[in-house]
Amino acid sequence: MRRLIGRMHSGWVVAAGSMAWTLAVAQTASVPVTREAFGQPMPFVHDDARSVEAFSEGRSLFRQSWVVYPSADRRIAGLGPVYNQISCIACHVKFGRGNAPAGPDEAPRGLLVRLSVPGKTATGAPRDHPNYGDQLGDKAIPGVPAEGQVRIHYTMHTETLAGGETVTLRKPQLRFSDLAFGPLGHATMTSARAGSPVYGLGWLEAVDEKTLHALAERRLPDGVRGRVNRVWDARQQRQVTGRFGWKANQPSIRQQIASAFVGDLGITSSLFPRKSCPAVQTACREAPTDGFPDLTDAQLDAIEYFQRTLDVPARRDTEDPQVQRGELRFTQAGCAACHVPTLRTGAFPPLSAMANRDIAPFTDMLLHDMGPGLADGRPDFLAGPRDWRTPPLWGLGLSVRVNPDATYLHDGRARDLQEAILWHGGEAQVSRERFRSMAPDARADLLRFLMSL
Repeated sequence: MRRLIGRMHSGWVVAAGSMAWTLAVAQTASVPVTREAFGQPMPFVHDDARSVEAFSEGRSLFRQSWVVYPSADRRIAGLGPVYNQISCIACHVKFGRGNAPAGPDEAPRGLLVRLSVPGKTATGAPRDHPNYGDQLGDKAIPGVPAEGQVRIHYTMHTETLAGGETVTLRKPQLRFSDLAFGPLGHATMTSARAGSPVYGLGWLEAVDEKTLHALAERRLPDGVRGRVNRVWDARQQRQVTGRFGWKANQPSIRQQIASAFVGDLGITSSLFPRKSCPAVQTACREAPTDGFPDLTDAQLDAIEYFQRTLDVPARRDTEDPQVQRGELRFTQAGCAACHVPTLRTGAFPPLSAMANRDIAPFTDMLLHDMGPGLADGRPDFLAGPRDWRTPPLWGLGLSVRVNPDATYLHDGRARDLQEAILWHGGEAQVSRERFRSMAPDARADLLRFLMSL
């Protein structure tokens, strides 16, 4: 039997059992939980003044509203020319989930649209749209046209569960308007993406690559077969294992940050030193710049340290009998095959305090075929149109407390956890049907367990 170590007061104590795993915590529901639950540093950050300074600087930059160049303060200048938001926190609300708009009358705030055309680049990445790049920029600085607008329309259908309960699911449809550089074209592939949580990423980065390959080699029931994505590392200039992003298309926290800055805010860095201005976008290409990356390496270092050491919130209510029953239902349904309860980190030179630790993220970090219902039709390196990385579940139960408008799944279509489960297909279809056929009280137990995470 192995016990999971870490922040005892954060509830990372796991004992492995024969049929199910049991979480035992030193601090549970009596802990005050605020909307700042996702913004706390790992305990060792406080051991060193320089670490505290780096964490604080990174958090400040994550919250920073960036401005147009030139500016009196060069440190926060460089927004655009085309962009989606002026800050990271706008999409990752209080470092947690963003949300999809409720309907076509609401402009997307925490959601963006990826674009690509058939084929791959020399690195294996999706090919950018020739006129619009790899995502639609719906905002622009003065003198530069925004690329276009998108609104989300939903089609509804109803699912009936055992016991007669009905659940209405919504499927998003993207409708584009005001396209400044011509039609997208019928071959264009699109994918809406909602902001995902950024806490706990350091622990996932510290999981050894061999562990991910070992997880992919497991032979699991119900047709579950996880796969590792192989993606381009801009700093190493070679393909490596992907582990971040909805399709595991980013290799590291640093590249995830730099990619989001240039794609979402138009902020360049040493990793991505060029603005996304396709040839047809003349005004974008001619926008003023001083020729240097907008984000300095020191700033990128600080944001990387902040995200690497952003801690996972405490589990709650683990002594609640309903939570314990739900824990068993979760395992019996087969959910733990992909949402693996515990992983172990390996040697981690960037931060030795995170090395060789047991963590409880509820993910295998692998790609899985989730069926046609969730397919976006857009491949990404080795991830196919139906493939999605298993998202971690830790902190899940606090999502709505931190952001009352939080939504779930890659495009935010699910308004609650039950809807998210019912969208599972492909490799997860058997587990979904087990959930659907549970008695109402058993389903309630499983959902209550998820809310304790």
